[in-house]
Amino acid sequence: MSIKFQYNKTSLNDMGKQLKVRQNALPTLKNKESALRFEVRKAKAKSEQLINDLEAALKRYDYLAALWTEFEPDLISITDVELKTVKVAGVKTPELGDIRYAIRDFNAFAKPAWYADGVSILKELSRLGIESEVYGEKSRILDFQRKKTTQKVNLYEKVQIPGYQEAIRKIKRYMEDEETLTKASSKIVKSRHEQEEEGQL
Repeated sequence: MSIKFQYNKTSLNDMGKQLKVRQNALPTLKNKESALRFEVRKAKAKSEQLINDLEAALKRYDYLAALWTEFEPDLISITDVELKTVKVAGVKTPELGDIRYAIRDFNAFAKPAWYADGVSILKELSRLGIESEVYGEKSRILDFQRKKTTQKVNLYEKVQIPGYQEAIRKIKRYMEDEETLTKASSKIVKSRHEQEEEGQL
């Protein structure tokens, strides 16, 4: 990316301001990047842990596999999943709130005794599954923002800051050269005037 500038004091001041803004922002961006990197790892680990917990719970209830054929699938259903928005390292991410279930009335005397346990088991399994999905989404959002922040850090660090520094150097060098030329030409003019004056005497 080439930085556009002019060889004058106004442009020099502008380049200086732009450079300062980026130099001041860079540490904050680097801190945000490392915070996001940490939060991505944390969210991924939590999602994986919840998936493992879900698999462990499914194995724990394996002994009930034969009984599930008696269970009525429409006995319990999810009516609402409440998602909250939580800021993590300045990024809005989802967090699981409440899960609302609709449980159809059933006759506890006519149905098997384990029906009530079956409802609790399904609630536990669904919460683990939904929560792992939410943490998976959270890690995706955070990772996307981390990549954007890394790009900005690289842009500032490797392109813009060196670019502005180079522009400032060029402007200063040009202005110094111009000043030297002006001084030299004024000396020449002065010495010519002196020679002319001497010649007239």
